Amino acid sequence: MKIKPLQDRVLVTRIEKEEKTAGGIIIPDTAKEKPAEGKIVAVGPGKTTDEGKVIKLDVKVGDHVLFAKYGGTEVKVDGVEYLLMREEEILGVIEGSGSHKDSKKKKK
Repeated sequence: MKIKPLQDRVLVTRIEKEEKTAGGIIIPDTAKEKPAEGKIVAVGPGKTTDEGKVIKLDVKVGDHVLFAKYGGTEVKVDGVEYLLMREEEILGVIEGSGSHKDSKKKKK
């Protein structure tokens, strides 16, 4: 099954953070917060104005984004969890190499 977002909606997969703290303590799944960072896997065509003009989205497939903790609607397709949200719910795009972990490595 494939999902194609409509209008100004995007489909996002969450990016999991490391399971250990800096001190080496392993955090159990039940104590973890859901990450507010994800990768866009599909985008809609854009928002339609009252005049019928389509305004393209600022984000694209492959962008790593930040969003509110409780933003979007959780959707499960073929056993994979996604978030379906409007572009306006995205707080920012993480620029650089494409992943949060990779950007840490490049700063060293």
